[in-house]
Amino acid sequence: MAKKIYDIKPPELADKLQEKAEIGVKKDNLKSKTKKPDFLALKKKTGKKKSQPAFAKAIAGRQKSDKNILLVKIFTGAGIFAAIFIIYLFFKLPMAKVDIWPKTETVNFQETVVADTSIVYVDVDNKVIPAAYFEEEMEFSREFPATGNSSNDGKAGGTFIIYNKCDFFQPVILKTGTHFISDSDKYFKILSKAVVPSARKEGGKIIPGSVLAEVEASEGGEEYNIKPASFSVPKFAGTVYYYCIYAQSKDAMAGGFSSAVKKITEEDIQNARDAVEKQLLTDIENSLKSKISSDHVIISNAISSKIVSRESATKAGVAIDKFNYSAKAKASSLVFKKADLDKFAAGYIVSKMEEKKRLVQESLDVKYNADTVDFDWGKIALKLEFSGKIYGEIDKNSLAFLLRRKTGDQINETVNNNLGDRVSKVKVNFWPFWVKKSPKNQKSITVELRFD
Repeated sequence: MAKKIYDIKPPELADKLQEKAEIGVKKDNLKSKTKKPDFLALKKKTGKKKSQPAFAKAIAGRQKSDKNILLVKIFTGAGIFAAIFIIYLFFKLPMAKVDIWPKTETVNFQETVVADTSIVYVDVDNKVIPAAYFEEEMEFSREFPATGNSSNDGKAGGTFIIYNKCDFFQPVILKTGTHFISDSDKYFKILSKAVVPSARKEGGKIIPGSVLAEVEASEGGEEYNIKPASFSVPKFAGTVYYYCIYAQSKDAMAGGFSSAVKKITEEDIQNARDAVEKQLLTDIENSLKSKISSDHVIISNAISSKIVSRESATKAGVAIDKFNYSAKAKASSLVFKKADLDKFAAGYIVSKMEEKKRLVQESLDVKYNADTVDFDWGKIALKLEFSGKIYGEIDKNSLAFLLRRKTGDQINETVNNNLGDRVSKVKVNFWPFWVKKSPKNQKSITVELRFD
């Protein structure tokens, strides 16, 4: 059988062609960036085991070289930064803090100062400070039970206003006991003479004159405890006075009874008065204090409160279960600011010091009490006892200049040489920890005066 003839290539030529084919595949892969070369398939086609392609080795080597370069750059940059930071710490950050405890002496004074509402500023020379005046008014009412007992008939009573609307414009005099009759036919009589002023004319209208009168029922009984009503004078019937003299009550009549009932006693009135006034004075003082700011000083004897009016709605002897007692009070206070008192004390001490002495403000101690209080003139005389610590003047800026480029011992020596017995203690701190001398820059040296 005749054999077919195939194109047979020498092995060397086949290998070269294979490598060219692989390179072509790699180029296609680099263009698409999505597909990796299948080395296993190529090996199967050639029937030979091949080592990693040359182009893959080149890429791996390139990546490794790039990583090495990046690491070198990072370490180099870090080294430069560290060197700069160390130089900065060495030359810029060194600081020295020098704490000095000056020797002090305590001075004590006693003085009288006047807090005056007419003064605006603290005046050390004239020994006056500003004061302020506060005022409060308050009313208080409370209901109380009647404790008295009565078995007799009681007459209702109360008040009404008598009006004079007569156009002859003359006052009318009603004698004690004049009877009035209500619109419900209940008779009441006035308990004292009443002079009813004449009417007056304003803008074409007649304005009646009026007067308040106390009245009492003609008879006892609960039926006379009538509600607010209108009243006329029966004896004026048939005369012009009947229509122009009349009365009206604003409150109900009370106290009428015909059996055993409670009645108000004098003791009930007194107990009600004591309770209302005590509560009212406490409340008004607390209210007044709440309106005064916390930076003001309130002295107990510089606050005044008093009852200006008091009233029981019903008198003793009236038969009623409960009654109201009310009162009105007024409170006032003279106050001053503690800051102004301290300012006066500090200014007074400074005025008595030698020229090169200084006051330790934190050491100021002021005690005071009110000597006299004058509400009419708005003044409080205060007795003061005050003290403070003083020390010799120390120029911190000049001292800091002298302390440049010195060790701790040298700083101590310099301070003692310049300040002598004005100093009781010196403490030096350097920063950072490796610094052994104060910096050259004066701004990096802090001098603090301590009084603890």
